[in-house]
Order: sequence, then structure tokens, then C-alpha cells
Amino acid sequence: MNSLATNIVVVPDIAGPVIDDENDTKLLAISEMSELFAVTLRTLRFYEEKGLINPVRKGARRFYSRRDVGRMRVILQAKKIGLTLTEIRRVIKLVESNAPRRQQLEELRSICGAQQDMLKEQHALLQEQVAEVDHVLNSLDKLIPVS
Repeated sequence: MNSLATNIVVVPDIAGPVIDDENDTKLLAISEMSELFAVTLRTLRFYEEKGLINPVRKGARRFYSRRDVGRMRVILQAKKIGLTLTEIRRVIKLVESNAPRRQQLEELRSICGAQQDMLKEQHALLQEQVAEVDHVLNSLDKLIPVS
């Protein structure tokens, strides 16, 4: 096996960095951005309205920079793990900050750890609810005469 392949560290999208390369002038139209991330135009407009992405306006058309593409990667992974818009805004601010990379990663680790704890609590509550519904269904099945 190639030793390079075993040494690659996969960086989660949420860890950024959100790239803002002023020399990269390639812009994506809203339809291209929508297709790239498999999201609706409405979703992109919503994230714009919330200040999470900032497309360039040319007349009535929206165009997205490389920075917006990076932000969308962060937004979608953060959304996938259940972070709120406020938390997503915090994550974006963090990965775009000038803080040392280690500090950024440690804070992201803390955010994700807190999210994991909350999800585990929710999971336990759901398991209790499922068990209770199972009990109710079993009781009801015993009360319904077999025809």
C-alpha cells in the first residue's frame, strides 16, 4: 500500500478552513451552486438572508465565490450534525478567525462534543418512548379479539 495513503488525515468540512482567495475570481451562478450542493435555490436564499453566505449581486442575479462554497461545506455538515443557525454562525466565525489552528480545532471539538452529548440524551429519550409505545401496542393487541 502507498505510504502516502495511510498518512492522509481527512479534515471534516466543519473544520474549514473557509478559503477567501482574492485571486480566484471564478464565480458560480445560483443554479450551479444549487446543483453543486444538491440544495434548492430557496435554501441558498435562506442562508443568504441569515448572513451565512454572501453572494455577489449583478443586477438581480446572485454569484457565489470560492469563500461561499467553503462556507456551504461548513454549513451543510454543521446542519447534518444538528447545529443551530446560531451555532453554525459561531463555527463560521471561528474557522474564519485569525486564531491559531489548534485553538480553532479545540473549540470545534468542544462544540461537536457538546452536540454529541445532547444527541445521546435525545437518543436515550427516544429509546424510552419507543419502548413505551411497544408496551402500549402489545397491550392493545391483547385487548383486540382475534377474528
